[in-house]
Amino acid sequence: MRAPNPELPVQSTAVDTHCHLFLMDDQPAVAVEAAKAARVERLICVGVDVATSERSIAIASELEGVRASAGVHPHDADGFDDAAAARIETLLKDPTVVGVGECGLDWYRMHSERDAQLRTLAAHIELARDCGKPMIVHVRDAWDDALRVLDEGSAERVVIHCFTGDAEIARECERRGYWLSFAGNVTYPKNAHMREAAAAVSLDRVLVETDSPFLAPQKLRGTDNRPHNVVITLAELATVRDEPLELLADATVSNAETAFAGL
Repeated sequence: MRAPNPELPVQSTAVDTHCHLFLMDDQPAVAVEAAKAARVERLICVGVDVATSERSIAIASELEGVRASAGVHPHDADGFDDAAAARIETLLKDPTVVGVGECGLDWYRMHSERDAQLRTLAAHIELARDCGKPMIVHVRDAWDDALRVLDEGSAERVVIHCFTGDAEIARECERRGYWLSFAGNVTYPKNAHMREAAAAVSLDRVLVETDSPFLAPQKLRGTDNRPHNVVITLAELATVRDEPLELLADATVSNAETAFAGL
């Protein structure tokens, strides 16, 4: 029998800064209700293409405590044409939208060509600068190129989603003023480098997420992840940083409010 999830201190809450409610088997309202029962009171439902960005906005419009993002994932960069760019630009004006993305680079799966991914990331930097909302950036096996493009585009507000880099990369991201969002994979035994990264940066740069329904924490691997499991990631970060769970919960809520205006 699995041990129950850790519980937040009674005075604390949490924010899941990255989940995909439209991909879950549960109805969004059910997942949000379970999250709130665990005192995960706010969630960001992150779009990965035009259709799911529209769906995220619809969910955020229907459910209290949910906000949305709009953008195109690097897996779908081959289809990011002028029409898609124009639609995302329009969606970013919606008041429920607090971030630009999920966008980025993925040299691991390569579902889209490199040039298309690079162009799409550059376009999202421009969209973020125009709308004043933070970027939600996916990076997999592409750190050098992603950091270069973000620098060349003078990206202003950046959240590195599901941070998987090492301590050196984490410090570079902190130096640039980026936020680092950690997911359930920080609990995996093989990912000591991610735990070292989480311990290496200032508390005001740390966010937490689930990436639901992906990346269930170690004790739940093999099952679909859920937003309420963000508390497990918080507890892991508290351990590796040698800080109280209450401190991590309160700080990550404050950081999320700073990173995502309108949350």
